[in-house]
Amino acid sequence: MQRKRLSVLVSTSLPRASRIQSMPTKPQRIISPSFSVAVLISIATLHFSVRGPECLAQTVSSFGQGPSGSYLERIVPYVPTPQDVVEKMLVLAKVVPDDVVYDLGSGDGRIVITAAQKFGARAVGVELNPDLYTQSMARIKELGLEGRAQILHENMFNVTYRRATVVTLYLLTAVNEKLRPMLEKQLRPGARIVCHDFQVPGWDPEQAVEVISKNGISHKLYLYIRP
Repeated sequence: MQRKRLSVLVSTSLPRASRIQSMPTKPQRIISPSFSVAVLISIATLHFSVRGPECLAQTVSSFGQGPSGSYLERIVPYVPTPQDVVEKMLVLAKVVPDDVVYDLGSGDGRIVITAAQKFGARAVGVELNPDLYTQSMARIKELGLEGRAQILHENMFNVTYRRATVVTLYLLTAVNEKLRPMLEKQLRPGARIVCHDFQVPGWDPEQAVEVISKNGISHKLYLYIRP
């Protein structure tokens, strides 16, 4: 999965009322929710670029318990997974040609394309952004992979995952948490889920692996297997 997503709660403190009712009160400045969300997203994205995924995970944990999953999907910044980490994710999941791989938030389609081209699996990406959807579908056609790979231009919370034997996620912790009930209900026993940098709250990973990409950045991969 290629992306990260962020949920935010905003609170404001109202000034304490005056004890002398005849005294004028200071006018209160009302901050619109959309403005506040935009500010917090900007801060979290800046933290991610400077300090990495662990810092952004802490930001999500602090702010994100309320918004709906579909809302979270729309505000996740697009951050592509390095190609060498993509391959490590698929190796960790032990992908074989009989597998059906779903990548949620598939971005430019690199996980879908790699799963189909290098591992011989059938692969499906789910991407909400129309530009990334168009770009990734064009690349699949260019490589002649239409028979094994496709991208759905859909909200990931509206897709059925019953066919999936492998699911890859590069999303924020809050988004993974919203997806968990769907995955628990729909995935068959033995299905493997590989998360890049952000865990699924409430699940215990079978394996946690640190990968150093070619650019020297550390990445954490988490493998889960549905009982």
